[in-house]
Amino acid sequence: MTTAGTLAAHSLPAPDHVLSPYTGWTRAHWEHLADRMLDAVHRHATPRQALIHLPGPMSASGHHSDGLEGYARTFLLAAFRIAGARGADSTGALCERYAEGLTAGTDPASPERWPRLSQCGQAKVEAASIALALHETRPWIWDRLDARVQSNVVAWLAEMVGARVPDNNWVWFQAIVEAFLRSVGGPWQPADIEHTRDRTEAWYAGSGWYSDGADTPAPYRNFDHYSGWAMQLYPLWYCRMSGELAEPGLADRYRLRLRAYLTDLQYLVGADGAPLHQGRSLTYRYATAAPFWCGLLFDAGALSPGLTRRTASGMLRHFSDRDSLDENGLLPLGWYAAHPPIRQNYSGPASPYWASKAFAGLLLPADHPAWTADEEPLPVERGDFVRTLHAPGWIASGTRADGIVRIANHGTDHADHGDVSGHAYDPCYSRWAYSTAAGPELGGPGPVADSHGITRPATPDLDLPGGGPLDSHVALLDAEGRPSHRRPLLRLAVEGPAASSRHRARWPQGPDTERPESATAPLLTTASVLRGPWEVRVVRVDDIPGGDPGTRLRIGGWALAHSQPPATELTTSRAVALTSDGLRAEAAALYGPLVAGIRTSSGRTSYGAHAATVYLHTLQPVRPGELHIAAIALGRALPPVPAVRVLDDAEVQILWPDGHSDVLRLDRPPTPTHSEGL
Repeated sequence: MTTAGTLAAHSLPAPDHVLSPYTGWTRAHWEHLADRMLDAVHRHATPRQALIHLPGPMSASGHHSDGLEGYARTFLLAAFRIAGARGADSTGALCERYAEGLTAGTDPASPERWPRLSQCGQAKVEAASIALALHETRPWIWDRLDARVQSNVVAWLAEMVGARVPDNNWVWFQAIVEAFLRSVGGPWQPADIEHTRDRTEAWYAGSGWYSDGADTPAPYRNFDHYSGWAMQLYPLWYCRMSGELAEPGLADRYRLRLRAYLTDLQYLVGADGAPLHQGRSLTYRYATAAPFWCGLLFDAGALSPGLTRRTASGMLRHFSDRDSLDENGLLPLGWYAAHPPIRQNYSGPASPYWASKAFAGLLLPADHPAWTADEEPLPVERGDFVRTLHAPGWIASGTRADGIVRIANHGTDHADHGDVSGHAYDPCYSRWAYSTAAGPELGGPGPVADSHGITRPATPDLDLPGGGPLDSHVALLDAEGRPSHRRPLLRLAVEGPAASSRHRARWPQGPDTERPESATAPLLTTASVLRGPWEVRVVRVDDIPGGDPGTRLRIGGWALAHSQPPATELTTSRAVALTSDGLRAEAAALYGPLVAGIRTSSGRTSYGAHAATVYLHTLQPVRPGELHIAAIALGRALPPVPAVRVLDDAEVQILWPDGHSDVLRLDRPPTPTHSEGL
């Protein structure tokens, strides 16, 4: 732990290892951290508190919008703190501060007035946080505002009524705002609510999971933490805000889905509290705890109070112990400490404060079992597991010995149906594997502002050494050695310990270009079988049309990162990276003419300044139909490398060191069948 983390730990309340044997954390720790965060941002507020301008590069929406974002997202945190204490303001001035900000922000004549929703798209996002916060603090803030200020607030929010919003989780920002407006006698439009409900139904993928937008037929491919911190949270909060005005049966429907979702989600948390490092907006880090608290807030009945607090406290402590707050008490853009490559074009200095959603548990009273029950162990602490997550197309493997969870991904790439553009994809979606202990290498410094102050999106994979992805990836290499990309993929099968998918290899050159011949690019079928810390990854190139030169194959293992360069070991058929604290990554050739390699890098992952990526590759072009099989591992005390027996060009038997065996068939038709742009 570095100096900042040590100072933060020393200022925390004393741990209670009787009530909380896994984390030591109690409600007092949550309150303390919330107060520290609110105190730190207050120092960056404008004189009348309406804008909070935190240090850092601005977003694509500009400085003015970023100031509103600072107010709105921290108001959400303040609201949970105020309402959770039933108005008892331990910081001294939270209610007055945020009420004054409302007054100035919604006054058209104020120099601190907020951007209008009709002029700034990002303001629609922030309006939802303000509406939700006003609902939760109504007795202490809204009810005490004078009629003129209330009228100004309603007028500012009212531009959301009938407005167009992106076809994804943003539809719920509209519903949340209109639920609040309806509750205070303001304007609202039934058609907006109906549209939100209808789109949500269209994105429901089963087992509690939602795809975040995209007008695609099943199986969906847009899965990430938004399924929990947005698509599960807002529907039930809409019902909470609407009360008896909510549509009959709606809360029960959403509650059942949250229950199913949490039943899966608990398997994606490491024993150290780390959530799965996958998807966009990872700088919101604490927000990964929000759906767990929602399970209790909305009576979903999925996880016990003791397991809920153990999970949420484990997550918050995981980040707190790793310097998620800087020396000034601010949340920088990053996963732990500041990490510029994690930025996206919509990321501003205050964007990380959607982390406020994690503190929703403070709305549960201090005598609720969520705060009084003994902590219970996570699934990965109870024993090894392999779990099939059908909706996102993932197989998850957790190992009790090291507390790590890994997934094999054969269903998620965040591509719309029919997208054959070959555009560079976000590395946090289309890799073959993700985990709670390692993250993908990210290219470039993140989005940057040009000479006109306009933020341009990065091309995170194209900026990587060699012009494309390596870690947890499968690629064909073209004549210049550039690796192909995976998107769009076609899910074939996700069942038991195995999953498989198929895709055309494409070589994007930038955000809007691709190699002309990519429409007839080679077709790859890949499959993964998981057991313990090992993944056996099978690759077959099914066709190579037109003599395409990109026929050498590369199979990437984990990017192992640490504050110090990992030690490495390399033989012809095996690559090993090892950190000083014992975390180990391996890639071993099991079948086919694969040769091992290791690439080192700096500043590319969220897990440490120095990384080593293990991989396997062929020195000669591959032939259509031949199999290449690798064993990929991430863990601490690794068991021996598994073996394989190739039965034919579509069937492989995996022989595990504990005597267990699995049989994998590559040629399984997708269900339902559709072209997926292939």
